Amino acid sequence: MSAVQDVGIVGAGASGLATAILLAEAGTTVVVYEAQPDLAALGSGITLQGNALRALDRLGVWEQVRGRSFSFDVTGIRAPGPEAPLVAEMPDNAMGGPDYPATAGMYRPDLAEILLARARSAGATVRFGTRVTALTQADDAVTLTLATAGGAEQVTHGLVVGADGLGSTVRELIGIGTRPEPNGMGIFRAFVRRPAGADHTELVFGGPSYIAGFCPTGPDTMYAYLVEDKQDRQGLTAAEGSRIMAEKARPYGAHWNDIRAQLEQGVQHVHYTWFTSHLVPAPWNRGRVVVIGDAAHSCPPTVAQGAAQALEDAVVLGDVLTRYDALTDDLWAEFHERRVPRATAVVEASDQIASWLLAHERGDVQGLHRTISDLVSQEP
Repeated sequence: MSAVQDVGIVGAGASGLATAILLAEAGTTVVVYEAQPDLAALGSGITLQGNALRALDRLGVWEQVRGRSFSFDVTGIRAPGPEAPLVAEMPDNAMGGPDYPATAGMYRPDLAEILLARARSAGATVRFGTRVTALTQADDAVTLTLATAGGAEQVTHGLVVGADGLGSTVRELIGIGTRPEPNGMGIFRAFVRRPAGADHTELVFGGPSYIAGFCPTGPDTMYAYLVEDKQDRQGLTAAEGSRIMAEKARPYGAHWNDIRAQLEQGVQHVHYTWFTSHLVPAPWNRGRVVVIGDAAHSCPPTVAQGAAQALEDAVVLGDVLTRYDALTDDLWAEFHERRVPRATAVVEASDQIASWLLAHERGDVQGLHRTISDLVSQEP
């Protein structure tokens, strides 16, 4: 017996689809509402650390992810400049345990496709082009007003999960005023061909960018990124992004020579976003509505835990909803006890490292990474 028999999930990102999978496979009726018409425009690449891979295994998709990603166990650090000397190669901690690689890079739309197919095969319904415009709660149900191509409609569920990202409509509709705030940095990400020998993440700190890095995503692909002071780059086209990235990459050597040559020719996928940070104070629920993933917390990708924390939200929420037989105070207390301190530690560590970078300070980055690694190596 589950806590609720009918759940509406707003948002078809990683946390939303992961929650849908876990609840649907337990026999719960699940409908996912996604405002976008499809999952095509979901960015370039994503870095999945071991605890994210452990969560994906719980969802039953690890073997598919393994086959469509690129795994590695070391991170290289190079100095800025055309010679780009290798400063260090550091082994990555296998945060998911010995059954998984330390890190896997992946094309983000491939992960979305895998999760969507798994959710549907588990029995969840996923509706695209469906936007939530209003929400009302009764003692035993939540009613959503939806805007669709066919007009407005209303649906009722026993629980609503707001997994609708940084600009969460659900978060706003339930009166949570916490919103993502920019931290001063912006990041270019480009999906490019993987140069020969680029078989793990390499980072360069300094030069004209705060960070120049890349992460392999497949046998022939990877995503490259450059972090700068945030700028208003709304409407940036792939051609413009390629040109700007190529110019910013000029002072970097080694594999960046190949990356820069591709950018100069123009690449199809270039994205630009600001680093943001926020953390909804507990509780994350208001009655029968709860926010998770980027709707509840975000941080700069300085410890590469964004996707992992979103997936862990889903794993823990799915666990408590399928173990308890009602939406009790004890259920919500366990959920928040298992998630809020962990997410808080990740957000605070990510923010601290970003602050050191902005101030050009040499803080204890490795120490913070070790602290977070030790924390997330434990089951959520």
